[in-house]
Amino acid sequence: MSVQILLLLVGLALVVFGADYLVEGASAVARRFGLSEFVIGLTIVGMGTSAPEMVVSFIGAFEGNADISVGNVIGSNIFNTLLILGLTALILPMAITPENRRKDIPMNIFTVALLVLLGFKSSLFGIGADGLSRWDGGILLLVFALYIWQAFSAGKPEGQKADDTPPMKIWLALLMILGGLAGLVFGGKLFVDSATGIARALGVSDKFIAITILAGGTSMPELATCVAAAVKKKGQLALGNIIGSNIFNVLLILGGSALIHPLSFVGISMVDLGVLLLSAVVLLTACFVGKKNMLDRTDGVLFLLIWVAYMAWLIVNL
Repeated sequence: MSVQILLLLVGLALVVFGADYLVEGASAVARRFGLSEFVIGLTIVGMGTSAPEMVVSFIGAFEGNADISVGNVIGSNIFNTLLILGLTALILPMAITPENRRKDIPMNIFTVALLVLLGFKSSLFGIGADGLSRWDGGILLLVFALYIWQAFSAGKPEGQKADDTPPMKIWLALLMILGGLAGLVFGGKLFVDSATGIARALGVSDKFIAITILAGGTSMPELATCVAAAVKKKGQLALGNIIGSNIFNVLLILGGSALIHPLSFVGISMVDLGVLLLSAVVLLTACFVGKKNMLDRTDGVLFLLIWVAYMAWLIVNL
């Protein structure tokens, strides 16, 4: 058990540092194309910090473990919105722009609704079995491709000032990207194997370990990125990071995992998906409740209370 715990920590360290290098290198490349802070957070940083979830879920899919793949994504998205944005809002209340309110936050809700409709076809409509087939995975990936095309085609907003950060050398950025990916792949493998071994030794279900330990561990890059962004007063980068990460998790990661191996939702309850949908909706309500168009400290406290209640429900229902 002690060896597995050590390997778990080593794997987590590789995942976190790998994601950090990947984000830094990818962001440096993106800035050379003049992308806005929010678009960088939404796409490059969001995808980079979602890489640990992608590695963990893809490995779970290759090994035929749907609870790991699905539970990791659902848990990560809940962790991202309720805990990470909640903590970030306590540090730095974040402005919600008209573009966020009109397009980005509704897109986050749409991806969750699409996941519920596709994943619970049998429970909701009496069609097939609950889970994601390869066709469902293809639909998610198609929506992801359209989303990425739209995000990048938006380009650089008019009147945006150029980034004053000295540009990183391309060779160094590419080296950081490759090194980050290597850390994610090897660290993710260690992390999944060790966490699964510990869970089974303790008699805990794969779903529980995926929604708690795996989800929390693979969301550490988002947590570090958002806290750092809050400290540097870059609220749009933090908000874009979480929204982008959540959308990537559902569309790219679950879509890709379903193509690798159809995913069953037998181990996922309506409560799990209900909390996931609630986390997306409360982000929208922050636009209209309290300080309008602002994710303020009151919203942050509400997010954290919902997360604590959900964790308590998981523990009670072990």
